[in-house]
Amino acid sequence: MRIRLLLPVLALVAVSAATPAAADPGPVTARSVTDACYTWGRTLAQGASGDDVRQLQIRVAGYPGYGGVLAIDGQFGPGTKAAVTRFQQAYGLGADGIAGPATFGRIYQLQDDDCTPVNFTYAELNRCNADWSGGNVPAATAKANALVSMWKLQAMRHAMGDRPIVVNGGFRSVACNNAVGGAAASRHLYGDAVDLGAGAQGFCGLALQARNHGFAEILGPGYPGHSDHTHVANRSTRFWSASACGI
Repeated sequence: MRIRLLLPVLALVAVSAATPAAADPGPVTARSVTDACYTWGRTLAQGASGDDVRQLQIRVAGYPGYGGVLAIDGQFGPGTKAAVTRFQQAYGLGADGIAGPATFGRIYQLQDDDCTPVNFTYAELNRCNADWSGGNVPAATAKANALVSMWKLQAMRHAMGDRPIVVNGGFRSVACNNAVGGAAASRHLYGDAVDLGAGAQGFCGLALQARNHGFAEILGPGYPGHSDHTHVANRSTRFWSASACGI
């Protein structure tokens, strides 16, 4: 987690509140914003690279377009520009694919101090153990994968009218996976799988919508063992199966 503290904070907030948003996003400087999770220090556009691009990609991972998966690689290419544009459109911002003050401002509103999106938590994504250990990847990787999944779910939630999405579970250690009879190669062991309850949207509604938000693996009603939940995850190749939902 990166924290930037800017002084004097109260004075900066007052100036920010009094200054109208520019029609054209300009450079984001170290004195323009603060955020307890992460603060961007420059406007980002196609051709940029670095950790600030990677942090942006995590937040817009849920906007790759139908069937797409956005690479979290720190390279601002056409795919990232398209995802930023869709994010901007989803929140009524100027949709130019350039991440400037308005785009970052919306992201700041959407994230908590631990960098999770406001409507999802690490606790929801890990009901197995306290430290994300024991899976098929290092604990830090499993937790990072879960963070990306949460931002995808945040995009999905917004697209479905901002109604709550029920999370039944996520990361599993090998022991936890064995205890519930999970598949030996389950994506839950990597921290990037999430099982969803029906909620107001229904299992099929969730499965159908998930196709737009960066999930390469979608399993739901009609797929063996998935009549009582919708499963979404990342993987190297696409595998969608929920025949009762027309997928």
